[in-house]
Amino acid sequence: MLVGDAPIGAPTAEAVMARAHGENFPVASRVLGRRMRSHLLAIYGFARLVDELGDAAPGDRLAALDWLEQDLERAFTGRAEHPLLARLAPTLRECGLPRGPFLRLIEANRLDQRVNRYQTWEQLRAYCSLSADPVGELVLGVMGAATPARIALSDSICTALQLAEHCQDVAEDLARGRVYLPLEDLERFGCTIDDLSAQHAGGPLRAVLAFEVARARGLLADGAPLVRELHGRARIAVAAFVAGGRAALAAIERAGYDVLPGPPRARRGRMLLTLVATLLETGGRGS
Repeated sequence: MLVGDAPIGAPTAEAVMARAHGENFPVASRVLGRRMRSHLLAIYGFARLVDELGDAAPGDRLAALDWLEQDLERAFTGRAEHPLLARLAPTLRECGLPRGPFLRLIEANRLDQRVNRYQTWEQLRAYCSLSADPVGELVLGVMGAATPARIALSDSICTALQLAEHCQDVAEDLARGRVYLPLEDLERFGCTIDDLSAQHAGGPLRAVLAFEVARARGLLADGAPLVRELHGRARIAVAAFVAGGRAALAAIERAGYDVLPGPPRARRGRMLLTLVATLLETGGRGS
């Protein structure tokens, strides 16, 4: 496959977008206006396409990601080839979004082709700064609220959401040959890589996950002040991301940190209750 050619077996726009309804966290809240929802779904489509090419593309995945970077550049000039990039082009134009966050998402998936373990939390967080944080920056860009201070708060939220997913998806990640729990934390609690492939989580893995859940909850608390920085529908939408993270962490706790049979998920009712609690906690209107 030549770098300039569309990758063989690239997922269709329909296949990528069909996954939006099954995501852990709200992709585009219904409280948002139709145009903003359209922009957020366009960003979601790009992010999911990057992940699909990095995780499941047949053949040379690095070449597939190189092609995607080229098509992103074409999208900035309105000449994209893939339907999801063509759908993204109006969002890039109307919202004035920068290239940097999109390029970091691609770079995260390039990293996935070379690195499958992270020794320290600092290394994993640096990975999250590529794989998760750019999404929050783009969401703020769509909302017209992307100041440096708000982006910093968003980074804490996005890293927390990514860590929550790493905790839920231990078995799925291991099946792909990847471990997204810091090895130093596994060692601290006497957990081995073999423990991650059991049918049920043993004591050491449960202790690791309890530690990571507490860490993710702290990150959400650090980023939650972003909610009061915003107003109207944007405030509710960002509160929904925070609430989604909190509900996911609570679901892991309710499962006794046994994530190996399948990712624990929060029910809709609990999500809504957590959203209300988050809005009350961060009360007041932003400016």
